[in-house]
Amino acid sequence: MSKLYLVPTPIGNLKDMTFRAVEVLQMADLILAEDTRTSGKLLKHYEVSTPMHSHHMHNEHKTTDTIVKRIQQGETVALISDAGTPAISDPGFLLTRACVAAGIEVDCLPGATAFVPALVNSGLPNDKFVFEGFLPVKKGRQTRLQLLSEETRTMIFYESPHKLCKTLSQFIEFFGADRPVSVSREITKLHEETIRGSLAEVLKHFENKPPKGELVVVLSGVK
Repeated sequence: MSKLYLVPTPIGNLKDMTFRAVEVLQMADLILAEDTRTSGKLLKHYEVSTPMHSHHMHNEHKTTDTIVKRIQQGETVALISDAGTPAISDPGFLLTRACVAAGIEVDCLPGATAFVPALVNSGLPNDKFVFEGFLPVKKGRQTRLQLLSEETRTMIFYESPHKLCKTLSQFIEFFGADRPVSVSREITKLHEETIRGSLAEVLKHFENKPPKGELVVVLSGVK
């Protein structure tokens, strides 16, 4: 039966690919990849020869209707992103919504996503949390931080290395220097580490040792 598969890919360690994910990619008629060059290395490693097309934030509005029609005509399509689970701060939502609206079956496989291990090993409450992803760069950023200053649940953010210190400084402004925070970087990779402490302590750490790699910031909610 034709359907859309959302297939998570490793966020660093290639061994985190599941057997089922490889199987789905091998049997699909088409793989949609955020960056075909990046995904090409993964597919080569697992000996997947399925045809691949680009599907990213700059073309997804234009290509979604065509993909939906191909699935309706009997093809099975698998969507992957560069790393992690599609639609989590990556392309995937628009196509999923279009398939659901068209009555097409959508199957999301379980697998790697960066914020879950970062949350679990942060030492902060994880019974209730809110995933914020990337904060707005300019417009709406201050407003969003002001709203989050009253948030009682643990908050999760994605941030780039060159913006981390600026973001932590802004967090101090809105949340206070003593608010507990955990920053995980390079999750599943060779140089994986998690730095925990108050916002002031963690900011000082990264000012002295500029961060590299992918980052997840886990911030305590207001008491």
